[in-house]
Amino acid sequence: MMERRHSQGLSIGALLLLVNVLQLHAQTPPEIPCEFRGAWVATVYNLDWPSKAGLPSARQQAELSGILDRAAILHLNAILLQVRPSSDALYESRIEPWSAFLSGKMGQPPSPLYDPLGWAIREAHARGLELHAWFNPFRALTTADASVDPSHVTRRHPEWIRRYAGQLILDPGVPAVREYVMSVIMDVVRRYDVDGIHIDDYFYPYPVKDKTGAIVPFPDNASWRGYLDGGGQLSQGDWRRENTNRFVEGTYRAIKAEKPFVKFGISPFGIWRPRVPPSIEARLDAYDQLYADSRRWIEQGWCDYFSPQLYWPTEPAAQSFPVLYAWWMGQNPLHRHIWPGIASERIGPARPAQGIAAQVELTRTLDGAALPDPGQTFWDMKSLMRDAGGIDSVLRDGPYREIAAVPASRWLGSDSPGKPVVTEHGEAIAWKAAPGIPPRWWAVQTKTAGAWRLRILPANTASLLPGGANTVSVRAIDRFGNQGPPAMLELRGSKNSVP
Repeated sequence: MMERRHSQGLSIGALLLLVNVLQLHAQTPPEIPCEFRGAWVATVYNLDWPSKAGLPSARQQAELSGILDRAAILHLNAILLQVRPSSDALYESRIEPWSAFLSGKMGQPPSPLYDPLGWAIREAHARGLELHAWFNPFRALTTADASVDPSHVTRRHPEWIRRYAGQLILDPGVPAVREYVMSVIMDVVRRYDVDGIHIDDYFYPYPVKDKTGAIVPFPDNASWRGYLDGGGQLSQGDWRRENTNRFVEGTYRAIKAEKPFVKFGISPFGIWRPRVPPSIEARLDAYDQLYADSRRWIEQGWCDYFSPQLYWPTEPAAQSFPVLYAWWMGQNPLHRHIWPGIASERIGPARPAQGIAAQVELTRTLDGAALPDPGQTFWDMKSLMRDAGGIDSVLRDGPYREIAAVPASRWLGSDSPGKPVVTEHGEAIAWKAAPGIPPRWWAVQTKTAGAWRLRILPANTASLLPGGANTVSVRAIDRFGNQGPPAMLELRGSKNSVP
C-alpha cells in the first residue's frame, strides 16, 4: 500500500509539474522574426529626398520624417540613406563640402544649420530603424560644368579627376584616390552612430558609346602607365579590377578595425557576367566594363551583406529574379547575408505589386527549404511613399504583416546580452540591462487577449505603457544582432503567475 501511494504521489507530482510547464510554455513569447527589410533613399538629383534643393531645414526634416514614418508603418527595419552622392556631404564634414542637392549651392549649409545625418540617425533609431550611410565612392561630379566649391576634390586634386560621359570621375587607379575615399567613409564611421556603411555599383563608370557605336574608353592611361612604370604586370582590365578589389577589401578591413559592429554592404549590378548562369543575357558585363568582380567580394567575405540589384521580374524564367537569386546564393561559401535589391520602382501594368510581394517570399526559401536570415532591399523609397500599385497594403497585409528584427551577423560577434530586469511601476513597465554586453535594441513583446505584439525599441528606452496587456517579455539585442534570453513579467490582475 505504501508503495502504491508513493507511486500515486509521483504521478500527481509529475502531473502538476507538467501543468506548470505547459502553463509557462503558453506564456512564452514567440520567437522574434529576423529579416532585413531595407529601402534606398537617394539624394542625388533629389530623387527621394529632399524633394528639391534649398528647402528650409524644417521642411527637409519634415520630409525625411515622413519617409521614416512610412518605413516604420510598412514594418521596414532599415534605411540606406545616400550621404555622399558626388564627392560632397549631406552631413557636417571637414573633408568635403555640403552637397548642392541639399542646400542648392555646393558648400552652403542648410538653413537654419543642422546636421542631416546625425538628425536622421536619431530619428530612425527612435522608430526602430537601422540607418546605413550610403556612399557613391568614385563619382566626383554628376555634371562637369557644375558650380563647384573651392574645397571640392575636383579643385584640390585635379590630377585625380577623369572626364567621362559628361561627368567627372575619381580615378580608382590612383592609390591616393582610394585612400581618400576610404578616409571620407571612415570619418563617418568614427563620428556617427551608423549601423552600416553601404556602397553602390558605381566603381568604374558605366560605359557609353560614341556616334559610331563603339564604347568610349575610360581615360585612365596616365595612371595605367604609372602602374606599368612601377613594375606592374597585370593587363589593363585585371589592373582595374584589382584597383576595385583593393578598395573594397581595404574599406571592409578599416571599418572592422574601427567598429566591428558596423555592417558593410555592397549593391552590385545583379548579373556578375553575361551567360552566368547560362540562361542569363546582359548588354552590360559588370566584370569587364565596370571592373567589378563582385563574386570575388562575397567569396572572400569582404562584405557583411550583399544586395545585388535583381530588378528583373519572376517571368520569363530564363532571365528572372529567382534564377539570379539562386545563383547568388550559391556563391556564398562564408554565409554572408544576401539581401537582394527588389525593383518596386518598376511596379506597373506589366509588373503588379503582388509580384513584388512574391519576390519577397522567394527570398525566404531556397530549394524548398526555409532560410534563417532572409532579407530584401527596395529600390526605390519613392514607390513606397506613393503606394505604387497598392504596394503598401500588399506588403502590410502579406509578407510584412509582422514586425521583424534585423538578422544577427554572427561572424562579427556571437556572444549574447544577458536577461534584463523587468519591473512594474504603476501603469508602466520598466527594465534595466543586465551587466555585460550592452543592448542596441529592446525587443518588447506584450500579450493581450492571447495575442502577442512585438515592438523594436532603441537602447535608450527604459519603459513602456503596456496598453492593457497581461504579460510582457523583454529581451536585449546587441549591436551584432544577437538576442538575449527573454525576461517575462505577468502584470498585476492577471490570473496566472510566471516563475
